[in-house]
Amino acid sequence: MALIESEEHKALREAVAALGKRHGRTFDREALWAEAAKLGYLGVNLPEAYGGGGSGIAELSIVLEELGAAGCPLLMMVVSPAICGTVIARFGTDAQKQEWLPALADGTRTMAFGITEPDAGSNSHRITTTARRDPDTGDWLLTGRKVFISGVDIADATLIVGRTEDARTGTLKPCLFIVPRDAPGFTRRQIDMELQAAEKQFELTLDDVRLPADALVGDEDAGLLQLFAGLNPERIMTAAFAIGMGRYALAQAITYARDRTVWKTPIGAHQAIAHPLAQAHIDLELARLMMQKAAYLYDAGDDVGAGEAANMAKYAAGEACVRAVDQAVHTLGGNGLTREFGLASLITAARVARIAPVSREMILNYVSHQTLGLPKSY
Repeated sequence: MALIESEEHKALREAVAALGKRHGRTFDREALWAEAAKLGYLGVNLPEAYGGGGSGIAELSIVLEELGAAGCPLLMMVVSPAICGTVIARFGTDAQKQEWLPALADGTRTMAFGITEPDAGSNSHRITTTARRDPDTGDWLLTGRKVFISGVDIADATLIVGRTEDARTGTLKPCLFIVPRDAPGFTRRQIDMELQAAEKQFELTLDDVRLPADALVGDEDAGLLQLFAGLNPERIMTAAFAIGMGRYALAQAITYARDRTVWKTPIGAHQAIAHPLAQAHIDLELARLMMQKAAYLYDAGDDVGAGEAANMAKYAAGEACVRAVDQAVHTLGGNGLTREFGLASLITAARVARIAPVSREMILNYVSHQTLGLPKSY
């Protein structure tokens, strides 16, 4: 793994940064999505055979990070190309790949991802959304509920994590289904959030949603293998989202600290201001290194190694983002809470990287028993 970015990666950063600068903090989500797609950024990780860039999560994370650093992150990049596109590219049928991957790559279609449930939370083994076969038609019937699902209203379909019964053991195993937005019995309710974001959050209800047999993605017996093929990129991209947000906040604080003068001295000359900002920069850079390692391992096909690194990257990036935003607001004082500087809304947004898609406590659980070999507490 190269610790120094390649010239291609540097060029990609510069190009995406220029795109983000053109749109800025008051960006129009649809316009930015369309332009990013036209330039090939949305599908940079998807196979060339299906209209993608043929690269990997490393390149897609660069795109999201740089858009975030410009103040215009696209949350659905975490979901549509990173999770859903990756799962379909790795495990989908030829028909599913042909139907979805070119459209995900060119931005004409998007896909949401539904795993979290009201009574399951971080315990995916307690997912109660079930899928059963209609013995007469071979169709699937899905029943259950999902919560905190992003962008369902703008997505053409949702990749739903359900569970099917193993005919041999009777135990339930996770499976993935493509559910069209207008499928009968598939309803949504928008959740009233304090969080200000272009992408809304929804609770989903599946009431005997009938799907054709080919709605199943991958092998019915693959279970967790297919699920985590999407969850590792989700953690890496969440880290990219957080690092970009932290960089944006830090940049505002640095500019302010250089220009704001008290008693004839820029406030950035005082160590009480300068040192915390320097620390925030160090934390973000360290988180980025772990994110790059996770992306490298994932793109190299090391799912186990990527799982550990992706969790660590997400943890480090979430913590670094929260601290960077907090210090940026503190540096600006009262101005940090005004709409003019756009930092106050990040106080809430930054915490998302701490709690989603997996909480920092669950990551610490993972590292303690998977990496350190300590006994489980649950």
